[in-house]
Amino acid sequence: MSDEPLTPGKFSRCRMPLPNGADNAACMAPNWIGKGLTCVCFKRKGTYERICISLTPLQEERLGRLKHRMKVYFDSSRPDHQEALRALWSAAFPGQELHGLVSDQWKDMGWQGRDPSTDFRGAGFISLENLLFFAKNFTRSFERLLTKQGGKRAAWEYPFAVAGVNITFMIMQMLDLEATKPRTFVRAVFLQMLSENEWAFDLLYCVAFVVIDKQWLERNATYMEFNDVLKSTRAQLERELLMDDVYRIEDMPSYSLLC
Repeated sequence: MSDEPLTPGKFSRCRMPLPNGADNAACMAPNWIGKGLTCVCFKRKGTYERICISLTPLQEERLGRLKHRMKVYFDSSRPDHQEALRALWSAAFPGQELHGLVSDQWKDMGWQGRDPSTDFRGAGFISLENLLFFAKNFTRSFERLLTKQGGKRAAWEYPFAVAGVNITFMIMQMLDLEATKPRTFVRAVFLQMLSENEWAFDLLYCVAFVVIDKQWLERNATYMEFNDVLKSTRAQLERELLMDDVYRIEDMPSYSLLC
């Protein structure tokens, strides 16, 4: 493979025979080839696959903004955070008056108590942004999952809003964006997708939500199995992100579940 930086927006995946004595640890280790060029080698089906990304100023800028979003804690005293929470209520229950930011009404959305701000601790303000993005861009899917439409539902269902916070946290862990160097092939693939669409993280979140609901129904799962379904959802997302023909979130097979 050439050590020249890649053209922005393009992948470079090369396959080569598996060297004698090569192991998973060696294959997964990041390698730096030239200044600013990151190559991640991934073993799949007896071959090496390697993706190289030269971060352009645009990519670095978008990654920086996403990292900043991930570090913002939900602050119930901030007017913009209060407004975002009200906007989520309006999107979920249009025409229904909200009696307060601390109210039993929030339990209807799947928060654990009267004050939803206490549930954001795991993933921060970005988890609220993700829910809002889902509600505004895929209204029918959002409503279907919120109201638990379709399929045979368990008597003890997963709470919609809290599940959303957990999905945000799962994706943050899966993508490993805080690492100084790419340590997984999935992360490297996602960084390229981010260069194509600044909202790639939010789109991936929406895909993850419909996948988790689909797997929930297929398993006839109950509340105590939520973490198992979350793990299997992560595994499916990773598989789809690594498919040869997937260059954007919209190319993922499960994206078709959104409406």
